[in-house]
Amino acid sequence: MKINLVTIGKLKEKFLVEGVEEYLRRIKNFAKVDVREISECRTVDEEGKKLLAQVPRDSFLIVLDVAGVELTSEQLAEKISALTLRGVSDITFIIGGAFGLSDEVRQAANFRLSLSKMTFTHQMARLIIVEQIYRAFKINRGEPYHY
Repeated sequence: MKINLVTIGKLKEKFLVEGVEEYLRRIKNFAKVDVREISECRTVDEEGKKLLAQVPRDSFLIVLDVAGVELTSEQLAEKISALTLRGVSDITFIIGGAFGLSDEVRQAANFRLSLSKMTFTHQMARLIIVEQIYRAFKINRGEPYHY
């Protein structure tokens, strides 16, 4: 399995950098991980084009979107497991910038995922999604961590 994380901007706060690095290190026990950071642009449309240009061909695209579907941790694990059973070996998660996502990115998504009805910074969303990806692998393997 390969997990791609395509994001706008670099992490700035030390605690976020350390947290994301820790979970990426843990995920590497289960999957190859590639993180691509795109610099902020003047418009969401420009950012959208740059984000989509970083999505590998044939990758299943999950876009973090406030208007997406909310899943429990178990449901995200089931989604990843079902994709694997369908032969999907490459999943890309896109996290937009401070001003959201372009319609082009939303339309390109195979699945739109909402982390919560609450609003998080895109840097905080990165930490949350990498922790949830790690949790999903642990759930799918029946390993302790989730409870």
